[in-house]
This record gives sequence, structure tokens and C-alpha cells, in this order.
Amino acid sequence: MSIVDNAVYRGGQRIASPATLEETYRLLARLRAEDPRCAEPGEHCLLVWIGLHRPSASELDSLAEHFGLHELAVEDIRQAEQRPKLDRYGDMLFTVLRPAVYQDATETVDFGEIHIVTGPGFVLTVRQSEHGRVGRVRSRVEAQPALLGTGAEAVLHAVLDQTVDDYFPVVEGLENDIDEISDALFSGSGDGLVSRRIYQLTREVSAFHRAVAPLEMELRQFLEELAETGAAQELRHGLRDVLDHLILVTNKVEAFQASLTNALMLDSTQLAARQNEAAIEQNEQMKRISSWAAILFAPSIIGSVYGMNFRFMPELSWVWGYPMALVLMLLTGVVLYTVFRLKRWL
Repeated sequence: MSIVDNAVYRGGQRIASPATLEETYRLLARLRAEDPRCAEPGEHCLLVWIGLHRPSASELDSLAEHFGLHELAVEDIRQAEQRPKLDRYGDMLFTVLRPAVYQDATETVDFGEIHIVTGPGFVLTVRQSEHGRVGRVRSRVEAQPALLGTGAEAVLHAVLDQTVDDYFPVVEGLENDIDEISDALFSGSGDGLVSRRIYQLTREVSAFHRAVAPLEMELRQFLEELAETGAAQELRHGLRDVLDHLILVTNKVEAFQASLTNALMLDSTQLAARQNEAAIEQNEQMKRISSWAAILFAPSIIGSVYGMNFRFMPELSWVWGYPMALVLMLLTGVVLYTVFRLKRWL
């Protein structure tokens, strides 16, 4: 059973916590039969909120049949890995959120996925990962019966608000990571580890941007829709506040992308400079090696010629032949050494 929490509310107060979906259906049918007004469109006297974690196919089929979920929404829940969005299907709204958590221990960002289906008298929250503090949202909303009594939209607003608020610690963590990268680059201590960290942060910031940017656009459109339909002013004001916070997060993330692009360019420039310095140093080493090789090569040639076992060779019978060969070898080495010193090869 993938049910995390299941509750039926009347007037914003929890009156029952069914253990199974079938028990929930029977309870709703009985309560609506006892008070026919609860079955009328637009009435908020009853609200069922079912929280699930990775529901099975049979559970989704059961929910779809009982609440009349649109087949496209059900298919999206089955497949998961959806982009943030708010899709309207008649009187139902299907919302996808991507909560994010910054892990201090590993300095990484983990992303989750929450699906929310709101309709007349019901809310379904489906978590596809371990992230997303829906339980905390439920506790906070249950502490405000008057708000919960306004209907499913209050739950949607609360989940949106919590998800966006949870983005700010992620922004702070990423900002600290980027500051550390900048300090390393400007202190001249950049190395291969810094380059890998830049690439890692770039991927995380890009994933974060994919989580917040589409949601901003979808929330803008949803607010326009609420204004046209004359939705409760309090709900619109609350969602407008969520949108304002989301815009701040989006702007921060886009600034992070620009900072990381600059950091990557600076790191590439420093890497190229280090490679040039290494090439210059290697070239200097080659000059010195070549110079000494040439200095030693000339005497070796002379010595190897006089070391041949031929009977007839120049100056063999001359008393000064041997000293002359030594002087010639020494003189050749000195001349070459002087030339290379003047060229600053040695």
C-alpha cells in the first residue's frame, strides 16, 4: 500500500483517516448521502486529501475511476519525469512540481517530483521520490481549518508555497559553492578539480533552472485564468506572493548560470596559460639539452675519427698530432658553449 496519509475533512477539520481507498470511497458515499448539500457542485463541506508515494497501477486505476481523472493526467503520473506544469482538465487541475533539496554533506542538489490533482472535493498528492515535504504542508494546513475549509485550492497553494520556499536554501547553497569556485580561480589555485566542480555545478544549476523557469510561466498563466474566472481574492493574493518568490529564485538561478559561464571561461583561460607556460618551459629544457648534446657531439666526432684503427691517418706520425686533437676538441666545445650562451640557450 502506497498511501502515506489519507484524511477526510469537514469544515476544515479532519473527521476520519481511512486506511484504504475502498474505505475512503464508502465513507464519502455515506457522508454525502447523509448531507446531500455536500454532493452539490461548488460546496466545500467535504474534502478528501489522499497522499501517496509511488502508487501502483491498480491504485491509479481505482483513483481514476472514482474521481474521474483525465487519462492524460493518469499517464503522466504513471510515467513520472515530467516538467513542472499546471494543466487544466475541465474542473480538475493537474500540477507537477520539482522540489529541490541541498545536501550539505555532499554539496549537491537532489531533485524530486510531486504530482497534485485537485478537483471538486478532493486532492491527490503523489510523490515520485523521497523529496517534497507534503506531510509538513498537511500539518500546517490542518492548523488553519478556516483556510482548509475553502477547498482544494487552499491545499494546492500551500504545497506550491512550501515547494518554492524550499528553493531558497538551495539557492544559498549553490551561491556558496559558486563563491568558493570564484575564490579558487582568482587566487590562482585552479586545477582539474576546480574544472570538474564547475561542470558539476553547471549541470545542477541547469537542472534547477528546468525546475523553476517552467513553473514561473505556468503560474503566471494560472493567475490570469483565476482572474478571469473570478476566483477568491485571498487565493489570488497568496499565489501572487508565491510567484514573486519564484521570480526571485529564477533570477538568482539565471545569474548563477552567467557566473558559471564566466568561471568556465576564466578557468579555460588559466588552463591555456598554464599549458603555454609548460610548453615554454619544455622548450627551454629542449634548448639546453640540444645545446649540451651539440657541445659533446663535436669532440665525440673528432675522437671517434682518431680512434679508428687505420694504418694511414693524418698526423699519426706527427709528434704534436695528439695534443692538436685534444685542443681541437676543447676549442670546438668552448666555441659552441659561447655561441649557445650568447643565444641564452644555456
